[in-house]
Amino acid sequence: MRYLFYATVPLWVLLAALLLSCTLGYFIVQGIGDAIPFRQILTRSTQLFLVLSIFPLMSYLRISKEELGFAPRLIFLKQLLQGFGLGFIALMPVFIILYVLKVNVIDEAQSWTIGLLAKNMTINLLVALLISLIEESLFRGIVLVGLSKKLPVIVAILITSIYYAGLHFLSIKTDLPVSDISFFSGFKLLGEAAGNLVNPLNLPAFFALLMVGVFLGVLRTQVNTSLGLCIGCHTCWVWQIKMNKKLFNTDFNAHYHYLVSSYDGVIGPLVTGWLMLAIAGYFACQQMSKAKIKRV
Repeated sequence: MRYLFYATVPLWVLLAALLLSCTLGYFIVQGIGDAIPFRQILTRSTQLFLVLSIFPLMSYLRISKEELGFAPRLIFLKQLLQGFGLGFIALMPVFIILYVLKVNVIDEAQSWTIGLLAKNMTINLLVALLISLIEESLFRGIVLVGLSKKLPVIVAILITSIYYAGLHFLSIKTDLPVSDISFFSGFKLLGEAAGNLVNPLNLPAFFALLMVGVFLGVLRTQVNTSLGLCIGCHTCWVWQIKMNKKLFNTDFNAHYHYLVSSYDGVIGPLVTGWLMLAIAGYFACQQMSKAKIKRV
């Protein structure tokens, strides 16, 4: 029962952020009209409240910057580069396999120049860095560290990964005109978002994102103050996926189309299996090293 209580604490924080967004979202849209779609206001404000929750939670749980995972500046920057390299090595085989199997095919309709390609690579890299900085500080930072204080590390990693994966599907697709928005509209759209969490069509992508969370959780807990590694790795993955969507199309009629999901054309069973293999390989090598040291 005690473990269940701690496991649900992040859920209550999320619900508080959602309810606050639904409430304030109505007043925001009344002030700015249709300048920003209502669903985007709800999504962005929820993300903002979740990020802001890091600071009071750090104070309440007495988590220092170092415990959160942030190393000194120079080491942190080095970790970012190392993590980016790890992310590239970890996910590039997936892209190669999908290309060889003709699941991802080159988008020949695009007309690329070196300048345009460099611009897209730079913009997507900055967006990926921002996304990763926020998500890693929240999930592999405050949530994982907070849960690890009360639960076994393995359990904390798994619970954090479930929240991380699930949050990706808590999305709203419906656009409401300003004239149809009432005080309760946000709460109704929240029901739509919650429905995506139980949609069986999202299961392949959910399990892949779950393994992404586990991979990053293992990375975070195996190396002290290693949040920079997680941010760098996550940044590379987001960047690779965004560039893949720019350069390739996903052929869902291909023979091996089941290796990916409709989520982004990359995340799917192939990623799930590949990351499971990578994690198992890491721990196998670790056990072999320990056995070798004992023999010596």
